[in-house]
Amino acid sequence: MQLKLGPLLRYVDETRATVWVETTGPGEVEILGHRASTWSVHGHHYALVLIENLQPGASTPYEVHCDGERVWPPADSPYGPSVIRTPDADGSFRLTFGSCRRSAPFDEQGFKDFGPDALVALAERMARTDHERPNAILLLGDQVYADDPSDAVLEQLRAAHGGRPGSEVQDEIGNYEEYTWLYDDAWTHPAVRWLFSTVPLCMLLDDHDLRDDWNTSLTWRRWVTRQPWWHDRVVGAYASYWVYQHLGNLSPEQLAEDSTYQAMRTLDDDERTAYLDAFAWEADEDPASTRWSFYRDFGRGVRLVAVDSRCSRHLQPDERAMVDAHEWEWVRRHTIEATTPINHLLLASTLPFLLAPGLHHLEGWDEAISSGAWGPRGARIGERIRQGMDLEHWASFRKSFDDVTELLAKLVTSEDPPASILMLSGDVHCSYVTEAHLNAVEHPGTAIRQLTMSPFRNPIPGHVRLANKLLDTRWMTTLLHKLARSAGVRDVAASWRTAYGPWFDNGVMSVRLDGEHWAVDVDHAALGRDRQLLRRTLSYPD
Repeated sequence: MQLKLGPLLRYVDETRATVWVETTGPGEVEILGHRASTWSVHGHHYALVLIENLQPGASTPYEVHCDGERVWPPADSPYGPSVIRTPDADGSFRLTFGSCRRSAPFDEQGFKDFGPDALVALAERMARTDHERPNAILLLGDQVYADDPSDAVLEQLRAAHGGRPGSEVQDEIGNYEEYTWLYDDAWTHPAVRWLFSTVPLCMLLDDHDLRDDWNTSLTWRRWVTRQPWWHDRVVGAYASYWVYQHLGNLSPEQLAEDSTYQAMRTLDDDERTAYLDAFAWEADEDPASTRWSFYRDFGRGVRLVAVDSRCSRHLQPDERAMVDAHEWEWVRRHTIEATTPINHLLLASTLPFLLAPGLHHLEGWDEAISSGAWGPRGARIGERIRQGMDLEHWASFRKSFDDVTELLAKLVTSEDPPASILMLSGDVHCSYVTEAHLNAVEHPGTAIRQLTMSPFRNPIPGHVRLANKLLDTRWMTTLLHKLARSAGVRDVAASWRTAYGPWFDNGVMSVRLDGEHWAVDVDHAALGRDRQLLRRTLSYPD
């Protein structure tokens, strides 16, 4: 048995950690004297090793052994050992985040088409210095592109079955096995593999993890569920996402209560695959049957609440919601109803809560006419615009946008309000910092900021960049505001402005928290003489 993929360092607290691996066969995986047997689905073998009794505030190098043989780290690794760093309860905390990473070669053409890779650049920096080493990384969607795979994966698809001739998805991922090819392609670069082995990872899924425009509208969903390829695609997407990404988001206590994880560890091989596939199908048919949102506490008073803004949508045009009532109640329970004090709330969603004001008004107008504000013909036009321009952010689900605004108001007016509410997002292939204010309540002690970072590696064309900048101009914002009001869209109880950005280069953003203090670093990727590197674009508000 050998190591096929990983190790991925996932959950870490003061004394415990979980490490995920994929192996080439069945057997036993050992890390720091803690063992876990592999379990298999669809012919692939996995293990999640729980490591306990770690020292708080310590750095512990580790190795991975499969059936007694050392398989990690590689003997010739230029990056040093993989290390588990447990937090000190009184220490500072640094979270690095972003989204949207395409797999492409690191050659002249690859750099021309996609630019340098921000995650590789982050690993290169970490290998040379402990300065600004993140305590955790948050991957906010589009870790893989099922609807637009790399050339390497396309070759595998065509070699396996000649594509799907005559089908609009002939060059797209179609099932669980093909999803595994995406993860192999995305996560095996030596720098990324080492990075993921030594910094705890949190992950959320977004549309390209399944297909562009996923759950944009009820019209889209009715179309896609009639397609002959949909069943295998959605089962492969959810099942592989649960195995490769979501499982590691859970704490040891949550793993012990997770019925799917317990089934993976106890069922026979044939039963296990059937169980996971049924779970995946039900997750799409009945979103309330599972939950992809998760929360994680980091040290004293820092809580990350990662909200699934893709799978649990309510799509009826007259009552659209980014998250359904079942999911929103969970969000409330872990924010305004939390039993432990929250000094800094990191409220994450793959899709930005706050867009450029002009785009916000455009999405509000489009939702209104798509829901019938300008009659049936206007609804058809609005639907075409919604899908064609990807107008599906929180601004185009006004009920949910108002829910977020109400939640923020209750947080900042509570007896012990947070020092900061930092809303972390990706998706839009640009990065920016937005300063926000709630109009209905005073909150001098709580800073509210939208922090958006994408892509890690997937730049957008020049004409889209121009459109983004145009939508943030004063005259365009005023025009679109009037258009939205003409469709009956009322103003929201918040105001905001883009303080910095937008930037369109590949990069990462980091949140620094220490006591009451918070700050943000923006780094963009560049090509150095012999490596990819990060250059500081902004330190805010320092």
